[in-house]
Amino acid sequence: MSEQQVPEPMTQEERTAWVREQFQRANKHLAENGVLYDSVITSESRYLVPYVALWKIKALDNKQYWVMSGDLPVDFTLSDNAATARDAIKFFAMHWQLKAENIRQGQGSDDTQLAFANLLQSRAESLFSMQAEDQLWQQ
Repeated sequence: MSEQQVPEPMTQEERTAWVREQFQRANKHLAENGVLYDSVITSESRYLVPYVALWKIKALDNKQYWVMSGDLPVDFTLSDNAATARDAIKFFAMHWQLKAENIRQGQGSDDTQLAFANLLQSRAESLFSMQAEDQLWQQ
């Protein structure tokens, strides 16, 4: 998502493989956090290849979640926190900015934690810019 790096155009096959890989990353992250995937609500999911993939998923417990992966850390939240994919992107941007600041302010933050805080801040800023771009959200 770096503004300096413009990726090479991807073939449809490469795009499909990227989306599949990101879904596997997202599903693994959910499972590691005790959320078992049931189905994807594809009509509400969004992909901005090769930067971010955002799925609205229904878990086996019937709860719905937004889960995001891509050129950023994998994260998820209950769908109650964001009505739309655009709202979910904004939610993650604000959540990550707060998380980055909490890491920086924390006692005993080491270089690895500070680097993670910087990554979160950078990706949060990119996500915030994405959610502000009206043309990305037109159907």
